[in-house]
Amino acid sequence: MAVSWRSWLANEGVKHLCLLIWLSLNVLLFWKTFLLYNQGPEYHYLHEMLGCPTETKATFGVHLKIVGDWTERFRDLLLPPSSQDSEILPFIQSRNYPKLYIDGPGSPFEESLNYEVSLCVAGGIGVTPFASILNTLLDDWKPYKLRRLYFIWVCRDIQSFRWFADLLCVLYNKFWQENRPDYVNIQLYLSQTDGIQKIIGEKYQALNSRLFIGRPRWKLLFDEIAKCNRGKTVGVFCCGPNSISKTLHKLSNRNNSYGTRFEYNKESFS
Repeated sequence: MAVSWRSWLANEGVKHLCLLIWLSLNVLLFWKTFLLYNQGPEYHYLHEMLGCPTETKATFGVHLKIVGDWTERFRDLLLPPSSQDSEILPFIQSRNYPKLYIDGPGSPFEESLNYEVSLCVAGGIGVTPFASILNTLLDDWKPYKLRRLYFIWVCRDIQSFRWFADLLCVLYNKFWQENRPDYVNIQLYLSQTDGIQKIIGEKYQALNSRLFIGRPRWKLLFDEIAKCNRGKTVGVFCCGPNSISKTLHKLSNRNNSYGTRFEYNKESFS
């Protein structure tokens, strides 16, 4: 015997309505969680700013930028209130730190050491995957095929360069002292500014001389690299906004009159 819709609604409608609401809330919760861990700015800053150790250094550096409630709570778990303005995490034996789990297959930028010439381009926070490469060269560059590194870093504000200013200065001075000034070519670009600025500190003088105002002129840069490395294969590595990535990819596929070949590699930025 057929059951009328009014009878079904009276007996089963409320149950199914509650089930529909419950499913909708779960879908909404899943979607918000997905956005947090894949597109959320707070997780993004933590995810992008992990510094990998090298073969000779077991230290795993975490650079954390406080941008909201989530990262503020994470900071509170790590730092006592008296030292939250410090840039370096203090070691306190009496404090129970949370256990951190690290996962990941590594970075494609490790291949930059396997080219004779490499062009590494970072956009803002995208510099962090290159930290282990720079540290590796600082330890010992001779075992690797790499003999010339072009390192381009684009940031919106001057303070961002201080994240790895010390590392860049030490690396720059190292190759000058070893009479290899052409090994690393550092170019820093400040894309947004109201005037000429400098990285504060006398020890950063070497970087101040490599600091440019505005955005890189990518086509001219590629032409210069092709001209200085005729007939060679240049590895191009990028971690930055999609606009930079697309430009580099397009220029890497462009033919040049010097017989220089560019091979493009990319790490996901967002």
